[in-house]
Amino acid sequence: MANKSEKLLALLKGQPVIPVLKIADVADAVPLARALARGGLPMIEVTLRTPDAIEAIRRIAREVEEAVVGAGTILNAGQFEQAAQAGSRFIVSPGATSQLFAAARGSEVPLLPGAITPAEIMTAAEEGLDFLKFFPAEQAGGIAFLKSLASPFAGIRFCPTGGVTSGNAPDYLGLPNVVCVGGSWVAPDEMVKAQQWDKIEALAREAAALAG
Repeated sequence: MANKSEKLLALLKGQPVIPVLKIADVADAVPLARALARGGLPMIEVTLRTPDAIEAIRRIAREVEEAVVGAGTILNAGQFEQAAQAGSRFIVSPGATSQLFAAARGSEVPLLPGAITPAEIMTAAEEGLDFLKFFPAEQAGGIAFLKSLASPFAGIRFCPTGGVTSGNAPDYLGLPNVVCVGGSWVAPDEMVKAQQWDKIEALAREAAALAG
């Protein structure tokens, strides 16, 4: 699956922040995706934490050509297939299982699996994956822990997610083994609920300009 990691990186196109979205109202999906794309963050992760998540992915994939929509919080092969059929162009999981790896092997949709421990990282590497989600980043040791992984796991790159904010994102992005970060701060629940798309676009623009 080594080419799958490269495919995922190609979709990312150097974007420093992947918005991690929890869409409660499916009607918000399209305008939210458009606002984020206008702000320079076309690659977005819609988490399967709400009943309308799959429909939100389907609508974004169908109606927002400029967006690269993926599905997050994928826990099993059934959810992987459901999200892929809805139009997800990448899949994100908080961890990884043999079932998920098997689903990823049989799909053209690339997987970004969560991995924290050395054993989890080695298991993913055996599958040919060298771009991994580091989750929950802050709670698992954050920047210091990622620094300690750089030497024994040279060549493994990470997307830290969980507790990453506009304040600490540049520090994460400054690490040599970090490609991008995932964060929800670019689309706060209250702004989405109030349909403040201009404000979300502005937050996205700030995030798109982040660098380590």
